[in-house]
Amino acid sequence: MADGEQKGRRKPSDTAVLITGASGGIGSAIAERFAAEGCRVALHYSASAEAVRAAADRCTSLGAAQVLTARANISDQAEVLRMRDELTKAGFVPNVLVNNAGVAHYGMLQDVTEADWDRVMNINLKGTFLCSQAFMGEMISRRYGRIINISSIWGLVGASCEVVYSAAKGGINAFTKALAKELALSGVSVNAVAPGAVKTAMLDSFSEEEQRGLAEEIPVGRLAEPHEIAEAVHFLALPASGYMTGQILSPNGGWVT
Repeated sequence: MADGEQKGRRKPSDTAVLITGASGGIGSAIAERFAAEGCRVALHYSASAEAVRAAADRCTSLGAAQVLTARANISDQAEVLRMRDELTKAGFVPNVLVNNAGVAHYGMLQDVTEADWDRVMNINLKGTFLCSQAFMGEMISRRYGRIINISSIWGLVGASCEVVYSAAKGGINAFTKALAKELALSGVSVNAVAPGAVKTAMLDSFSEEEQRGLAEEIPVGRLAEPHEIAEAVHFLALPASGYMTGQILSPNGGWVT
């Protein structure tokens, strides 16, 4: 029986989730959400080995059926393919891919260097492309899969002094909608989660006063917690969510409607 035919009666251990950028606040929260359900998880990282090991340990203690870590520079196709091959050898073929890895850049566009632009685009947008391309083949052949891209509210509306980041995340939104149409008949859904302001290290460049001011602009009166973004990702990954594809889901506290 084809994998796609079994999707209505999947066990948690049938779900193999690869999360890129899993050492950060949102990425580790996503990994832990799936781990707590007994899924198999692979945590990708680039440089933060200690943080990803700690996240992997939490996933194990939460009851994940399998926990792996994988290091790669996702802006380099050869490294992405190497990571895929290493995971395959370990018996891990993801049917859920969460393209979460990303970097921010804050500053006036006139001060942005070409190196700044390339770094943000390569990790946020090119990395999403390379990982999707590398892992979607097995999903297509099995006629079941979920690709979930982590975007940003700024990819929807843009942000002053975050032009490069906004452009990269806007590109992810367009990539999501287009790829969803391409894979729609293959049993593979493609969606994005575009969070508002989330309480993670990405806001460390803002002072406490600036963060309080930011929270006051949000109708619910606070920043999001990483686990709240993880819940949105988990929903899109459910077998029952297969009819939802090409969507940009934005948990932002009512900030933008």
